Order: sequence, then C-alpha cells, then structure tokens
Amino acid sequence: MSPVRLARASLLLLALALGLVACSGPSNLIKPAELAPNPALLGVRLAWSAKVGPIDFPLDVRVNGNMVAIASSNGLLSVLDGRTGTEVWRVEIGEFIGAGVGSDGRLVAVLTRQNELLVLENGRELWRQKTTAQGFTPPLIAGGRVFHLAADRSVTAFDASSGRRLWSQQRPGEALVLRQAGVLLAVGDTLVVGLGSRLVGMNPGNGSARWEASIATPRGTNDVERLVDVIGRVSRDREVVCARAFQAAVACVNASRGNVLWTKPASGSVGLHGDDRLVFGVESDGRVMAWQRADGQLAWTSDLLRYRGLSAPLAVGRSVVVGDASGQVHWLSRDDGALLNRMATDGSAIVSGPVLADGTLVIVTRQGGIFGFKLE
Repeated sequence: MSPVRLARASLLLLALALGLVACSGPSNLIKPAELAPNPALLGVRLAWSAKVGPIDFPLDVRVNGNMVAIASSNGLLSVLDGRTGTEVWRVEIGEFIGAGVGSDGRLVAVLTRQNELLVLENGRELWRQKTTAQGFTPPLIAGGRVFHLAADRSVTAFDASSGRRLWSQQRPGEALVLRQAGVLLAVGDTLVVGLGSRLVGMNPGNGSARWEASIATPRGTNDVERLVDVIGRVSRDREVVCARAFQAAVACVNASRGNVLWTKPASGSVGLHGDDRLVFGVESDGRVMAWQRADGQLAWTSDLLRYRGLSAPLAVGRSVVVGDASGQVHWLSRDDGALLNRMATDGSAIVSGPVLADGTLVIVTRQGGIFGFKLE
C-alpha cells in the first residue's frame, strides 16, 4: 500500500474509532446522574415487543405510515406493523449490514459491509450494486430513485426499479469521516445532503449543486480537531431544515433558498428533532436543550439526565422522548424539560432515536429489542 493510501486508511480508522467514542459518550468516564423518582405524570403503557438481532451499525428506523422497517447487524431485515408489532415480512440476507434502513413504504434498502447497496421489495431482493466506498448513512428512496452517500463524500443516484446508475458526484473534503449516519433527505424537488460541515442542495436529476450552506467552520491544527461533519437526524418543518455539526454547532437552513437562518454553538454527537416552534437536541454531556426555531434563542435546558448516554430526541405530544445507555426511556416536558414519565426496556442502550408509527412510540435497543409504547 502506498504511503498516501496508508495515511488515508489510518485516518479513516481513527474516524471510525472517534465515531464509536461519540456514540458511547462521556457516560463511560463519568458517573451518570442518579435517576429521580418517576412522577408518572403522563400515562404510558407497553403495547407490544419484538426482537431482531444485535445492532452495532448506524441504524435509522424508517417509518412509512404504520409500517416500521428495521435491520440487525447479522443481516436480518424486518418490516413490522407499528400499531401491533405484527411482522409483515422478515428475511435473512446472509450478509452483515453496515447502514440502514432506507424505505419508501414499498422498497427497502440497506448497505452491506461488503460495500453493496441492496434493494428489496416485499422481502425479495430486487437488485444490488457495488458502491465506490463504505457508507454509514442509510440510503434514501425518493422520486423513483435510490440515493447513496458514501464515506468518500460521493453521492450516487440509482434507478429504484432496475438499479441502473444514473449519476454520481464527488467533492473533496476533510480527511476524516464519522462512523455515524449523515444527512440525506428530500425537501420538495431538492436533494439535501450533508457533505462535511455543509448542507448541500442538489438537483436529484443530475446531482448538480443548487446551493450550499455552511453549518460550522472547521477549526484546529489537525484533522481530528477539524472534524465537524453534519450528522442525522434532522428537524424539518416545511422548507426549514435544522441540523447538527458534530461537536460544533446547531443551525437551521431554508432548503428552498439555501440560506442559513441561524447557527448556535453546541457540543453534541447525536441528531435533532422538533416542531414548528422548538428544536430539541442532546449535548454530549447529557444536557437536553431546546432552541426557538425562529431565531435559535435558547428556550430551556434540562440537567436531569447528565452523562447517561442519551439517544437523539423525538418530539411527540406534549413531551420530548429520549433513550439512555441503560435502556431507560424518558418522557420530558416539551415546555421546560421536566420529567413526566420513565419506562424500562431490556437494559441495553437505546440505538438510533425513538420514532412514531401511527401513534405508537417505537424504541429499539442495542440487543435488538423492539418496544412499542402507547400514550393513555
């Protein structure tokens, strides 16, 4: 291997390790906050539970209506009815999964660790394509296309029916890349992609750039200090997309025009969620924060869950829901961050972020436990 390729490989390995550190959080080093007594101010019950294999990759639980698509590291793909937990279909693909899940309700897509993009329909393989590089962001299926964001900062579009490669665009970036899901979503007729510290609006027909918006400015004297990749999940309200730059900032961008509405310093490593009024995020120390969507002013902070290794949040009803590294699920008040309720799962860390499927809150754990909670 040439010195240049060896150096790049070393940097990638370092980035992978850094991503794992980011996922584990400071709770491994500092004693987590003691849990306060559960006030049970919000009626919540466990409606159902299911099981897939262990999960050690950047999982995005994809919801379309009441259908929930999920995958495990050992190659199990499953689609569940989120209302009842009933399995619609399940298939073993016989390969380890590196990122997923993408779904439009009809098709399901994952990336294998052999750098292949695999697309299925009703549990049967439709097509597969070799990709240019490893990927950590779940594929996006939209507008009859499947979009893939690779770790070499290339974006590729495939025909969803045939797998034919339609176009590919690549741009240079920082040497390191996080082993975390990035940003890849459709906003109207624009493909919004996280490339390094920027959100880029692309034409989904040919990949040309329509606009670029800087979320954070890389700083520092080495590649590690300059790592400020934009990470998923994002908080979207109509054309406004709010996203986090790793350990650097939170910002909101108008995805129609490409202008940055506001940006605020923030030191977190998981994505955001919100509503038309507030944007919610979790800092790396476990502080839960809410910013005003209109101008980024801080609305409130909560220190109840410091150093507990929190997941990305989900705004639902009058609460903000987060999971922690011990498998606890916490419902906090959307108004001030006060604890409303808490429920246990299987004792392993909550992966991805909570999702909502037709009124049912779906939680997935590192051990592959799937739990459906309903508000009473």
